[in-house]
This record gives sequence, structure tokens and C-alpha cells, in this order.
Amino acid sequence: ATPGQQMKKEKKGPAPAGAKRNRRACHDAARRHMRRMTPAPYDRRRLRARSVRLAARPCADPFLRRAIEESLLERIGMVRRAFPRVLVLGRQDGALAGAVAGLPEVGEVVALDVVPGKGPLAVVGDEALLPFREGAFDAVVSALSLHWVNDLVGLLVQARRCLVPDGLLLAGFPGGDSLKELRYALTQAELEIRGGMEPRVMPMIDVRDAGGLLQRAGFALPVADVERLPVRYASPLGLLADLRAMGETNHLRGSGRTALRRDVLARAVEIYANDFSDPDGRVRAGFDLVYLTAWAPAPSQPKPLRPGSGQVSMAEAVAGWPGKKVSG
Repeated sequence: ATPGQQMKKEKKGPAPAGAKRNRRACHDAARRHMRRMTPAPYDRRRLRARSVRLAARPCADPFLRRAIEESLLERIGMVRRAFPRVLVLGRQDGALAGAVAGLPEVGEVVALDVVPGKGPLAVVGDEALLPFREGAFDAVVSALSLHWVNDLVGLLVQARRCLVPDGLLLAGFPGGDSLKELRYALTQAELEIRGGMEPRVMPMIDVRDAGGLLQRAGFALPVADVERLPVRYASPLGLLADLRAMGETNHLRGSGRTALRRDVLARAVEIYANDFSDPDGRVRAGFDLVYLTAWAPAPSQPKPLRPGSGQVSMAEAVAGWPGKKVSG
């Protein structure tokens, strides 16, 4: 027998308790090392501080939030069922929770935010760590929040566990090609002047990837779609001012190490105006608003048929009637 065959025949006894503890300690150390090697992209501490400032000085015209909230309310109204308990998740100003509570099919509404909210059922907490029991809600609704979460799949898993079977998830956030004009102008200006660049605009989630995240999180009947929201300004500086007022500025970790220089900003404004202006001189920008709709799994939900279980051939279906031949 070869040495390899002799090793296969040898039976190993149970590992000593000390060896198991050592292996467990090594695994834990490896996990901690991986977390250090792959830092979270978004600075949640900075995001929380800006949310506190935004709560103290609300935006006069949060058009991006209102557009997403209106679409979510319309989608909830299209679902013909009651929702006794609803969780409104993420940064907000109270308008969405109040509007959801006013819907006839909705009972109790709990609002979770990183800053103290309004109403008797406002909970202070981080939307990345949901402090609720399993099956606590019939629906989870989120507007303009999930795009700042570091572990989006992990949050979606938590949201699914918070839902009753056949509970509804509805969420909306900017993704896709949102702010592609601003990203291009800032990148080109910084490369021209500094010879390098820092990420000034956050990365966006593609609508196709968003649907895959719902599947990975264990949701049933996942749907991801996108609505385009075009806006126009007299100057790119107006867009930057609105983003700052709405709290949608850059929260990427380490992105503030090099401040945006005035000459870079001036060149970016020039590039933006040259490449993305309309005939009347106003500049355009766009947001791809990504919406997620999914349901917590339940036995009563429709299931796909088993492959090969169809009773009508494709030719018959195209012909319109069984037995009728398709003419060439």
C-alpha cells in the first residue's frame, strides 16, 4: 500500500477539547482579520451625525424623498389587503410614517430612525441592526435609506425575519445611473488638475443587482424596478446645494481625506455646464429611483410549475387552438 492509502486507513480519534478551543480561536481571529481587511464602505458615524443636523435643520424642499414616498404610498395602495402592523425604516422626517398611518388598510405604525422621531411609536436605532422579534410586522417600508447600508443583504435578511409569513417589503432609493453627470464632471476635473481622484459620489446599485439581493436574502416573489426622475438647475452648484440640504452628500469611508479644492470645483462646474446643459442654458441631472417589492415566504404563495408539466405544446399555444397546425 502506498503511504497515501495507509493514511486513509488510519482512523482519527476525537480531538482534545483544547484543540477544539484553539481551532475556534483561530476561526474567530480569521473573521476579525477579514473584517479589518474589508472595511465597511460607508461611515455610519458620519451618516448619523449628519442625520442629527438634518433633523435640527430640515430641508425646505426634499424633492427626492417626497418622490420616493409618493411612489411607495401608491404601491401600498395597490395591494388589496390589511397591514395591522407596519415598520417604517430608516432616516425620515415623519412624513412617510404619518402618511402610512393614514391609509385605511394600515393599523399600527412603528418608525425606526437614528434620531428621535415624532409620535408615540418612534424607536431610536440603527436600521442596520433591527431590534425587533421575528414576525413582528405585516409590512416593512423604507424610503431613501437602504443605499447607505453597508451590509444590504444582511439588513434584508433581518427585515424578512421581522415579517410575518407573506409579509410585504417595500423600499425605494437612488441607484443605477443616478448623478452620473455629476460623477463624470468631478472625476474629469480632478484628473485634469490633481492627476488623481477620490470618490466624490457614492456607488449606485443597479436594478438587476437589487433583484438578486432580494433572492439572496430569502424573499419570495422579488421584483426590482426603476423610475427615472429628471431635474434641472440654473447651475450645477444648485444641485450640490440640494444634495447637501437633503443629507445626500458623500458618506464614503475615508473620502474626506482630501478636501475638494476650489479650482477643482470650478473646473467641474465648467465641464458640467458644457456637457450637460439644455439649449436654454439650464443644466440637467437625473436620478434612477430603484424600488424593491418582495414578500416573506409562505406556503400559500404561488409556486412555479415543475418543468415538463405543461399540457399544451408551444406550437399549439402559438397557433391559438389545440390541434391546429402552425402554417409556415
